[in-house]
Amino acid sequence: MEAEMQEPEIMETKSPEATMPEINNQLGTITKVQPSGSQDEWIKYGEKISSILGTLPEYAGNIFNQYKQPLIVFGLIVASIVTLRVVLAVLDALNDIPLVAPTFELIGVGYSVWFVYRYLLKKDSRDELTTEISTIKNQVVGKE
Repeated sequence: MEAEMQEPEIMETKSPEATMPEINNQLGTITKVQPSGSQDEWIKYGEKISSILGTLPEYAGNIFNQYKQPLIVFGLIVASIVTLRVVLAVLDALNDIPLVAPTFELIGVGYSVWFVYRYLLKKDSRDELTTEISTIKNQVVGKE
């Protein structure tokens, strides 16, 4: 009867890779378990990543200062492409609304008729258009 009432003995096993301090119950001292080789590698990798991330802002600043003009041009090109895509998407969405597409076509035809009447029918108005275009071209190029 006594054998049935005894509780089973629980044995604790500790992993050799434990990094927490072990308490030695017999002597009452604390001993630190050394980390395994794989943990040392992870610590080295962590230190390398930390040093790279620490110097990243300085490195990025040097690259930006060295290649400032090409980066700005590249950024403007990307921004213009994105803007063009957004405008085309908005126009496509407007084109799906009933009666908007025919209205835009009517406005375009009306403006074309007005432009031909205003600038292209008479010689004086054609000369005026030519001088206006050359003035705008000189302002853009920088001669004025």
